[in-house]
Amino acid sequence: MADLIAVPLKKPSDVDIVKPLTNVIKSTYNSADNQKDYTESINEFNKLRNNALWRAFEKYESSLEVIYSYYDQLNALEAKIPAHELQIPFKWKDAFDRTIFGGKLSLTISSLAYEKVCVLFNIAALQSAVGATQSLDSDEGLKLAAKLFQQSAGIFNYLKGNVMLAIQQEPTPDISPDTLGALSSLMLAQAQEIFVHKAIHDSMKDGIIAKLAAQAEDLYAEALKLFQKEIFRAFWDKEWVPLIAGKQAGYRAMAELYQSFVCKTNKSIGEEIARLEHAVELFKSAQQRSNKPNLFQDYANKAQRNLTEAKKDNDFIYHERIPDVKMLNPIGKASVAKILPPSETFSSNFHDLFAELLPVSVHHALSSYESRRNEVVNSEISKLRESTQMLNSVLASLNLPAAIEDTSGTELPQSLLDKAAYVRNAGGVQAIEATMNELPELLQRNKDILDESERMLKEEKDSDDQLREQFKERWTRIPSASLTEQFTVNARKYREIINNAVTADKVVRQRFESFRSGMETLSKDPSELLNTVPAGSALQESGAVSQLRKLMEDVETLKAERDAIESELKSAATDMKSVFLSALSQDGAIDEPNMSVEHIGQVYGPLQKQVRDSLARQESLVADIQARHAAFINEHSGAGSTREAMLCQLASAYDAFKELENNLREGAKFYNDLTQLLVVFQNKISDFCFARKTEKEELMKDLTTNLSHTGPATTPTIPSHHGGNTPQSQSQSNIQGGSQLPYPTMQYQGGMPVPYGASAATPYPTYVPPPMPAGYNGLYNYATMPYPTQGGYNPYQPQPHAPQAPYGGYATLPRYGGSNPPPKPW
Repeated sequence: MADLIAVPLKKPSDVDIVKPLTNVIKSTYNSADNQKDYTESINEFNKLRNNALWRAFEKYESSLEVIYSYYDQLNALEAKIPAHELQIPFKWKDAFDRTIFGGKLSLTISSLAYEKVCVLFNIAALQSAVGATQSLDSDEGLKLAAKLFQQSAGIFNYLKGNVMLAIQQEPTPDISPDTLGALSSLMLAQAQEIFVHKAIHDSMKDGIIAKLAAQAEDLYAEALKLFQKEIFRAFWDKEWVPLIAGKQAGYRAMAELYQSFVCKTNKSIGEEIARLEHAVELFKSAQQRSNKPNLFQDYANKAQRNLTEAKKDNDFIYHERIPDVKMLNPIGKASVAKILPPSETFSSNFHDLFAELLPVSVHHALSSYESRRNEVVNSEISKLRESTQMLNSVLASLNLPAAIEDTSGTELPQSLLDKAAYVRNAGGVQAIEATMNELPELLQRNKDILDESERMLKEEKDSDDQLREQFKERWTRIPSASLTEQFTVNARKYREIINNAVTADKVVRQRFESFRSGMETLSKDPSELLNTVPAGSALQESGAVSQLRKLMEDVETLKAERDAIESELKSAATDMKSVFLSALSQDGAIDEPNMSVEHIGQVYGPLQKQVRDSLARQESLVADIQARHAAFINEHSGAGSTREAMLCQLASAYDAFKELENNLREGAKFYNDLTQLLVVFQNKISDFCFARKTEKEELMKDLTTNLSHTGPATTPTIPSHHGGNTPQSQSQSNIQGGSQLPYPTMQYQGGMPVPYGASAATPYPTYVPPPMPAGYNGLYNYATMPYPTQGGYNPYQPQPHAPQAPYGGYATLPRYGGSNPPPKPW
């Protein structure tokens, strides 16, 4: 009697999820405080997918747990990586392996949301298959079958309302809202059928069984109406619609049969005979409609035997009038089967392979906090450095402290000897020039990566435009221009950044040439340096000299304090991860702006006050130095002006050397970090182009393959005895014009910070970098370039993770197009 229907599974295709997932996790999560290697977890995830999707076709009960685990992993991963962040071309074939006019045999979408839809469909299909194989003679089999059919109905019903939001384009016929609605209705009817079996198995009262059967008939009638829609002609398995129609008639017959038992108990012989006669007719109708001669045969035989006995008893004993069946009171209905909504987790022993990855909301909050924190830190350190640079300029113009150390007039001041020793130990002017000559190579590598990225985008667009021109309106996929707009915007921003870098490099070289002579002098040996500096008059001790020495000590103290403040600004940190996780666990949302401002104020407020105090002290200190130096000049007006000028020039050259040394170190780091971001940018474009190529091939296959169309299947009509209005047809969800497409369309907001400008004083001024890993100071004037941001969470916003050493480590780059060699270490 069972003949339960199992929904076929969607057919998956093998895809490489290891490389794209590895790229996304590395670019988004790997930082100084999170260097966990997820290779093993990613490989386990890949194995789980293969096992779950292919083992499902075995339709064993144990296969359910495997596919449950994979779906739960997908759910957990989606909470940490936005659905459209992964550019993996997930391809799934239609479950019914046939098409209708305008439909597709397969669909490829690069979205975790689409993968979830297809896996969830297969969960519901596998539940129906496992439920259909349960023994209806055992209590355990009946319970499991009822549970699985109700869960399957709930999943199909959930997908019906959410599939269009998830894929945002024309689905394959098996996951269209109309199909899913029909399948949900069928699963619910089969669940009610199981409850009829359970009532019979448990020997419940005849009246209860009759009501359960009446409800089963009603549910099968609703399913039949949905399955007989015009759009489903030649779509279903040829046995499905006849079987559904047969079961509708059969369970009406079951209801009449068991209600006749109630009549027999109540000695209502006439009504008993009328119901039995109607049941016999309905059982025959069920067998004819289903094309299954044995459907409900045992119950049909029982109805016929009871009818013969009842008629015999009535003819010899009761002589009751047989009423018209249409005049009998309707049989009540007992609705037991329910649509069970999908649970949050399916697996009974779920273990998150990526448990250490932060939720998207927390990760975004941390990134925003780091951006705000870096803005404060960079601003304060910039104030300190600019102020110190101005102080050095004042001292160099006054030839301090060298002027008050020149006691003999022939020996070199100790401060000058120390400066010269520093320059020589740092490699002298040759080291500066060598480092400067390395920048063009680093610049060219970044240009090559960006050029290759733009070439891939152009090639993908040209291919799409050509096929759109060839197939006209039949080329229905989203135009490349709509999907690559943000890629193009980002590429222009990166091109602008590189152009600014070229300008800054020129300023650095100009500054180097301006002070080259003085730096070459400082690079000489002490004896050569002594011969180069002209002799002068001996310094006479005086009150002005003594006071200037005291002020020079104050200068050194001020600089040491600033070094300490800068170190504290760089190292000061708060465990915001715990703070945000706690906020998320409390109310599910994070008030990041207010929380960040509060914590930044608590941590950096005292340090900001120290910076203000230091700047104020410098103003007073510079005024005192200038006043005491004027008195010093009056007392020593006869000192050699040529020697004084030379010492001032060498002091300025030393300051320029240190400044250029720092700028070039930051410049190399800047190009390093920009390379990391451009590689991420190129990888995302590469993944996007590969996904589009796969989608293109599938669409071309659909367009160029002659699809066979089967003739319309003959479907039985709804039995005339069944009343009730036809339920409203299930409407397909409308796609909102501005909703997210399968390939992310990024909305750019705000300007991208320029990495560095071209000012003569500071050719590489500090700018506010994006969120950085803990431990990365982010304070070099050549700063790491941020990805352009958008409002909310940007699925295309990788967090830059540059090498921590300012002058070491580089990414192994691909051979772009097979022409460029891998970069050399710098």
